[in-house]
Amino acid sequence: MLPKTDWASLIPHTGTMCLLDAVQAWDANTIHAISAGHLRIDHPLRGTQGLHAVHLAEYGAQAMAVHGALLARARGIEGVRPGRLVSLRDVRLFEEYIDRLDGHLDVHAECLYADDGGAQYAFHIEHRGRLLASGRAAVIHPAT
Repeated sequence: MLPKTDWASLIPHTGTMCLLDAVQAWDANTIHAISAGHLRIDHPLRGTQGLHAVHLAEYGAQAMAVHGALLARARGIEGVRPGRLVSLRDVRLFEEYIDRLDGHLDVHAECLYADDGGAQYAFHIEHRGRLLASGRAAVIHPAT
């Protein structure tokens, strides 16, 4: 397991907007992260009704960012590489609000394609083995 202190400095998400708590496992193609931040009353994406499941796409996108950063670090590249989420596809939500779920969320992402210009991942988020959301996301890395 990799605690947030191990990788948080490698991604652009900071403070309460860094939604993942730890990386349970990762390899060249996949990542499994966990988060209990959905329970926080001051969650940055929480609305008046609660934390809507549509925001699980952001959890998936952050898992993508962490995975890319860990891969880069394994190649000797340290530091934040900005990315822009440009596409969400086939997003399916199986719960309306997630702030009422106790315990942690399991956030999984699988790299489908990646190069220097961007990446595409499939993601799914579970709670106690029950699927909450799934989809695909694409990110680009703007030229610096």
